[in-house]
This record gives sequence, structure tokens and C-alpha cells, in this order.
Amino acid sequence: MKVEQYFLCGDALAYSGAVNQIMVLFEVLPATCPLGSDVNPDQPGGFLPENAVLIRNRILPEKDAQIALLTEGFFRCAAHKPGRVVRQATAAIVPGEHDREMKRLLMHNVLYIMRKITGTDPGPWGILRGVRPTKIVHRLLDKGLSKQQITEKMTADYAVNAAKAELVTKIALYQRPFLLPAEGKACVSIYIGIPYCPSRCLYCSFPAYVRPENPRELLVFLNALEQDIDTVIKLIERYGLQVETVYIGGGTPTSLPPASFARVLDRVSRLITAETKEFTVEAGRPDSIDDGHIEALCRYGVTRVSVNPQTMQQKTLNRIGRRHTVEDIIKVFGKFRKAGIPVINMDVIAGLPGEDEQDMEDTMQKISQLGPENLTVHTLALKKGSLLKANLAEYDLPDEKTTARMLSIADGYASTLGMNPYYMYRQKYMTGNLENIGYCQQGTECLYNIQMMEERQTVIGIGPAAATKAVDRSTWRLESRYNAKDVLTYINRLPSYLNERSKLLTRLFAHREEET
Repeated sequence: MKVEQYFLCGDALAYSGAVNQIMVLFEVLPATCPLGSDVNPDQPGGFLPENAVLIRNRILPEKDAQIALLTEGFFRCAAHKPGRVVRQATAAIVPGEHDREMKRLLMHNVLYIMRKITGTDPGPWGILRGVRPTKIVHRLLDKGLSKQQITEKMTADYAVNAAKAELVTKIALYQRPFLLPAEGKACVSIYIGIPYCPSRCLYCSFPAYVRPENPRELLVFLNALEQDIDTVIKLIERYGLQVETVYIGGGTPTSLPPASFARVLDRVSRLITAETKEFTVEAGRPDSIDDGHIEALCRYGVTRVSVNPQTMQQKTLNRIGRRHTVEDIIKVFGKFRKAGIPVINMDVIAGLPGEDEQDMEDTMQKISQLGPENLTVHTLALKKGSLLKANLAEYDLPDEKTTARMLSIADGYASTLGMNPYYMYRQKYMTGNLENIGYCQQGTECLYNIQMMEERQTVIGIGPAAATKAVDRSTWRLESRYNAKDVLTYINRLPSYLNERSKLLTRLFAHREEET
């Protein structure tokens, strides 16, 4: 049955957001007008418009230290008589978790009901809608659960399919040694955002701008960025912080002219402490890189670069707005390898317009011949604000099953390259409700990616669109501050951002100043 809209009644009204998160997976919209007041509460399906669903909830009396929720889904379509699907779910009472558990039970019930009514399955991740599913696994590991107990809980409590439950648990276990903090050490990671790109890619909605032609405009930005960096240098010195990783992203940092790029690296290098294990720079676009950029990367000790072709199909590069060739990618990879940069990552996207399994096979063959240490495989997300989303009717996208097979092909090649999946995240509006996975050869893990995704280490953000996330390691409580995405707004409001970040980090680390 094709469902076009849904209605709520009973206790479901109090949790409308939870219901909507599941309905979005089925592309079902909330009704724009309520049902009439004459609806029979015993047979509400008969009063529904065609191709509609009514979700009714009842919170049942607590019994045997269990909360219980009964959810009914009434439906009506032209080809069938009105019908009903019912599911009851229970959970143990956990102090302080009543509301969270009610939402989880409701989402689980609604997913079950909608699968039955529509005869479709919207994806393998069940009720999980967040960016970081591994965080759930880490919380369960904190409680001492075994691998088997966790995979069973992911399938039972969150309706994740068995293969994905196994995958997310495997990744979390791989990450675990990198997340357990050393006693007495205040380790942080640092992110620096460069907001410029050579051009805008079709699928991209990141806050990036084509590099300004006016040298004065670029100089104003660089001056502001240096002020931002210098403030963080003082915080590091004041509180005796140990910088584990430094990551320059964007945008495309190498879109800066070589002299400006070297100037940024020089300033950023002053953030590095004796404990720094990793210095990454995104060098995603080969059309933005020349020998001057590579010389600067080597001079300032960059240990990892990310070359992001997204595909090795020339037809697709042209289609998505890349101003370079497949041969350009191969040449710049060779230059990085010759320069001796220890770790090279390459990004690909499954589900790009006009591509299929054969295209992914060919792309992965070409990447395998290059032999990167890291590989990041993304699923195409139809992001709000992207040119692709705005002009979707003009493009032929692979369907969900094709995209899933493309991910499987990439996974197979990663395995032949001796790589393990080591971090993952998900996004809204991904094809097939799938995932993005980072792979690495043993010992080449991008520590920043792990720390940033699992949010168990403070990350200090510098530059436009950067976020500072302060983590209290005693409770894993997270408090964030965000810089403006717009470059001019960032520059004009910089004193305010610096003040807010300083106050946030002072609350977190002031005791260290007293101890020293």
C-alpha cells in the first residue's frame, strides 16, 4: 500500500517528533488538517481519507518494573477495506530514562506497523536516525556488555539488521583502544576550517565559497584566521593541553594560493605539541594543488593528506562539476607518494548520478592500483542547499539496491587492500538510508576522525563553520560552540566567538591551571 499522509491521536500526540522520524523513512507526510470530530474511536480507520494512516498510542500501566506501550496503526486505501496493525513493546524502567525509552518504543512500534502496511523496508538501520550509531555501542561497552550482547541489543532494541549490528559493533571495538584516555592527561584535537573551493560540486552543501579574486578580501580572512589560531595557542599553553591531532579541512584548503597556504601551515604548526600524533590536510581537488602546496606540506610536517576524487569516471567528474581529469588524480597521488607523506586517504561516493556497479568496480580497480593507506566510502546524500537537490529531475540516480551493491564492491576492494573499517557516520537523506565508512590499514587510522565522531575528546574548532566541542570525561557531557558559516559574519563577530570559546574551555580546564 502506498501511504501519502498520517494522522496522530491518543498518547502519540505527545511524541509527534518520534513518529515523524520514522514516517520520513517511508516518505510519508503529516496530514495538513485534523480528522473530523465524529471519528469512531473503536473503528477510526473507516473515517480516514484514502492512502492514509492513523497512529494511536496508549501508555499502559507499569507492571513488574516494566513500561509498556501499545501502538495501533489504522489504514485505508482504495483497493482494501480499512485495516489495523497492532504492536506492543515493553522496556525495563530506568531512572531518568522514561521519556527516552518511550520514544524508542514508539519508533520501534511505528516502524513495525509501517513495514506491515506498506510492504516495504526503508533501510537496514531500523529506528536509528542519528549521525553516530557507534556512540550507542560505546555506551553499552561502558556498561560491560559483550560483543554478542551488544549485537543482539542493537537488533532487538533498535531494529538494526544483523549485518549492520555486527558492523557497527566491530567498528566500535576497533576504536576502543584509541578512546580510552590516559589518566591525568588533557588531550585535545584541533580542527581548522578553510572555507574556499576551486568550484562548487553538484552534490555539495558544505559551507564553502569559491576563493575570492580580490587579494585584499583573502588577506582579511587570513588575518582573522591567524587571530583565531593565536588565541588557541595561548589556551594550550595556559592549561598545559596536549594536542593529539590537528586537522585542516574545508572547503578545500589547497585552493589557497601556495604562499597563503604556506602561511596558514606555518601558523597552524605552532599548535603542535610534543604529544601530537597526526597532522592531516585535506587536499581533495587535484586542480587546486601544485608543487608549492606539496613543498609546504612536507616543510611543516603534515603526516596525512586526503585526495578525494569521489569517482574515477571522467563522465561523472564532468557531470558533478569537477574541473580535472582522472589522470590529474593519478598524477597528484604520485606526487604525494614521491614526497613521502606517510598516509594518503582517498574518498569515493556510491550513488553518484549516472553511475552503476560497473562504474564502482572500475573506480575501485584504479584506486587499488594507486594503493592508498586509507579509503573513505560515502553514500550519496541529497543535501538541502546542494545543486543536485535543487535540480533533481535532471539527473538519473542509481536506486537503493544498486547503491548498496556499490558499497559492497568498495568494501571488497578495501579488504583486498588490507584495510579494516574503523569509523562510520550517517547523514539525513542518504540513498537507501545507508552509511559512510572509513577504512584503514593497521596503524594508519585517522585519529581525528575517531575522536571527532565518537565525541570523547575535546575538539577545538578554528575558522568559519568550525565547532568547539568540550567533553567532560567524567560524565561524557558535551557542550558546544559554533562559528558562523558565512566568512564575513565570522570575521565581524570573531571577538565574540573567541570570548565564548575561551569561557567554555576555561570551565573545562581551569583546574589544570590551579594544579600547575
